[in-house]
Amino acid sequence: MTDTSVQKIDSTFSPKGKMGQKYLAAGIHVGMRLWEEEAPGYDKPVTQRDYETVGYVIAGRAELHLEDQVVLLMPGDSWIVPRGARHTYKILEPFTAVEATCPPAQVHGRDD
Repeated sequence: MTDTSVQKIDSTFSPKGKMGQKYLAAGIHVGMRLWEEEAPGYDKPVTQRDYETVGYVIAGRAELHLEDQVVLLMPGDSWIVPRGARHTYKILEPFTAVEATCPPAQVHGRDD
């Protein structure tokens, strides 16, 4: 039998991660997180993650530095960070975006 349960997540009560992200709905294979009003002005460390990320910009601007590429992200843009790719973000204006990760970033310490 297929799982037909529905989960609704009210982001007002969502847990926050160490990097400021809000964890939203998550299933077995994919999880969502929200970055709200991320402030410009400091450099995020370069990282490699054990998951794939796709994102969508709601507001603000940022640069995605992925391996040897730099991509400007603006409202309406979406992006992909492949699993294991070296990357960082430089926030240029207060930045709000939604990301989905596969597998979910918040389980098994993947965001640590």
